[in-house]
Amino acid sequence: QVQLVESGGGLVQAGASLRLSCAASGHTFRSLAMGWFRQAPGNDREFVAAISGSGGSVYYADSVKGRATISRDNAKNTVYLQMNNLKPEDTAVYYCAADLDQARQGGRYEYEYDYWGQGTQVTVSL
Repeated sequence: QVQLVESGGGLVQAGASLRLSCAASGHTFRSLAMGWFRQAPGNDREFVAAISGSGGSVYYADSVKGRATISRDNAKNTVYLQMNNLKPEDTAVYYCAADLDQARQGGRYEYEYDYWGQGTQVTVSL
């Protein structure tokens, strides 16, 4: 059983930056590909970014490419999502997710992930 706990969300103004963290426990962290997704009110949950277990492969949604950086610290069992130049359309609950399939290097789809955190709210105001 993998436990995931997100933190770092909050209320910020447009143009600001935030770093979200997701602490994992219950599994060998470096063997987990990790992803970040988000869900805005009234919308489906959508892919934001993913990273392989080694950190050598990263993937981004077009909507955040150039503004987001996903990284991980395997010694701390933590994955991060740095978001810069935040926009009101980035407002959502952000979830991290863990993929047990070691053959996958980071997926873009919800069904590829086995465990989810409870989410952290990010609100961006004008």
